Amino acid sequence: MKIDNDKNEPTPWHKERYVWLIIFFPMLAVIGGIITIILAIRSNDGLVVDDYYKQGLEINRTLERDQTAADYSLKADIKFFPAREEVTIKLTANSEFKYPGQLQVSFLNATRAGMDKTVNLIQTEGHIYRGSLPELSIGKWYVHIEMDDWRIIKQIWI
Repeated sequence: MKIDNDKNEPTPWHKERYVWLIIFFPMLAVIGGIITIILAIRSNDGLVVDDYYKQGLEINRTLERDQTAADYSLKADIKFFPAREEVTIKLTANSEFKYPGQLQVSFLNATRAGMDKTVNLIQTEGHIYRGSLPELSIGKWYVHIEMDDWRIIKQIWI
């Protein structure tokens, strides 16, 4: 505390610079914390999975499906025909593989789960499957071509 020389009285605390300097930094931390809480409540990133345990149990099944596709030497050639709004997939595999009548194809956006699309493709001639082309935005996409016992994952850029 300072003492005013003219009146010999102490200066009030709210007129001291050091008091405000000491109060400033904790107050700044409180304001920053409030802003962080508001941002966390208002934003939804959509990327956090609710049930980690259940997903963990599915990992072995997923790995088995990928291994089954590798055992069959499964390969997929994806072609887009925007003018006809059509997508075709040509499957190739070894002689042990039995081609299904239809495929479930998922187009998964690399950053936004809300943009994911799923279509069913019907087998036409030979090992070629056709279906309607979903509306996909420009960017990176993962294509999951799958059945109950196997899965192929491709990455495409649109």
